[in-house]
This record gives sequence, C-alpha cells and structure tokens, in this order.
Amino acid sequence: MKKKVVVLTGAGMSVESGLKTFRDADGLWEEYPVAKVATHEGWEADPTLVTNFYNMLRKKCWGVKPNEGHRLVAKLEEQYNVTVVTQNVDNLHEQAGSSKVIHLHGELMKVCSSRNVDDPCYQVTLTPENCEITPGTKAGDGSLLRPFIVFFGEAVPNISVATEEAQKADIFIIIGTSLNVYPAAGLIHYVRPGVPVYLIDPSPISAGSNVQQIQKGASDGMKELAVKLLGG
Repeated sequence: MKKKVVVLTGAGMSVESGLKTFRDADGLWEEYPVAKVATHEGWEADPTLVTNFYNMLRKKCWGVKPNEGHRLVAKLEEQYNVTVVTQNVDNLHEQAGSSKVIHLHGELMKVCSSRNVDDPCYQVTLTPENCEITPGTKAGDGSLLRPFIVFFGEAVPNISVATEEAQKADIFIIIGTSLNVYPAAGLIHYVRPGVPVYLIDPSPISAGSNVQQIQKGASDGMKELAVKLLGG
C-alpha cells in the first residue's frame, strides 16, 4: 500500500507562476481593500465591484501555467497516495496533474449562488473562453451569482475534510505558506507524532523542532525534496 502524503500549499506555491500574492508589499490588497472585495459586507454593498474584481483575477489566472513545484507535487502520485490541501484559489495544481485537491478558500474558476454558496446545484465552472460573469447575472435559485470564494469572516467548509487528511498523513509537506493564516495553519497540529514534516519556504519559519525546513522557493525546494522522496 502506498504511503499517504499530504501537501499543504499557500500563496508562495503560485507566485513563481506569476500570480501576485495578496499579502506581500506589492500584493493585491495594496490595490483593492479587503473589506470591499473579499467580505460578505463588501459583496452586499457593491456586488458589481466584487464581480468585476474576480473577473479580472480569472483573466490573469488563465494566462499563467503551473511551475516546476506544481508539477513535482503531481509527480509524487507515481509512488504515493497524495492529497493536496491548498489555500490558493487558482487551479494550477489541477492543471499540473494532481488528482485530489482540497480547496480551503474556494475556487476562482467557479461561481455560485449568493444564497446557497455550498449547494453544488447552483455552482458553475467557468472556462477560459467564458471566464467573465456579467454583473447582475443570477444563479438557478434566483439569487445573484457570486464568486465561489470563502470571504473573510465566513466559515471554511473544507477544513474538516483537510483535518481528516492531515491525521492520516505518513508524510506532511508544507509549501509557500508562513503558517499565519488560520484555520489552515492549524493543520500541522493534527499530524501524528513521528510523521516527517517538511516545510519549503525561502523565509525562515519557526514551526517546531520536528519540522525540517528547506529554505528555498517552491520549485527549487520541491526538486530537493523529490530526490529524497522519489529517488534519483
């Protein structure tokens, strides 16, 4: 039976593909206030602004490709049972070939009912040719279509599923996250004692004595780790 690998990824995973992070000095929050485009209150106040903001993000996202880090995470599936838990809303892991991806903060390429966000009946997956939503467009239940994004202050529905995966991990890998954003940062506490934990990030991060940090970016860090886990 294949060993279970759980990979937790954050914004640093996708930055090498050309996607801006939200929190860095030149990140998206510098240009667009969080309260206006990433909260329920912002949506209620100006759904047109929010809709257009995520239309813009989708167009940017379709213009980038998975990097070597994404591809090497997918390559782990050759020898391991791999689950990716990502804080990112892009679909670069899926594009790279990862077959089991849990999105904690939603999916940029989907829109949903603003009344029943998690009802799959009213979720729509967009395509590169049709990635914009006209403000005012309604879902099947008559409510406005909104981005399938977990806004700040909203519950994170998939955290319970991610927690179960972390508890089953034989190897736990963290890539491109400072472990400051909860509840995702708390997943490391569900990893069983004695399970190897690898953290890939160019900045030094204090995450406990049992964590082995590879102080490199996502691609270079995964190249180093892949040698250890895949050989050759």
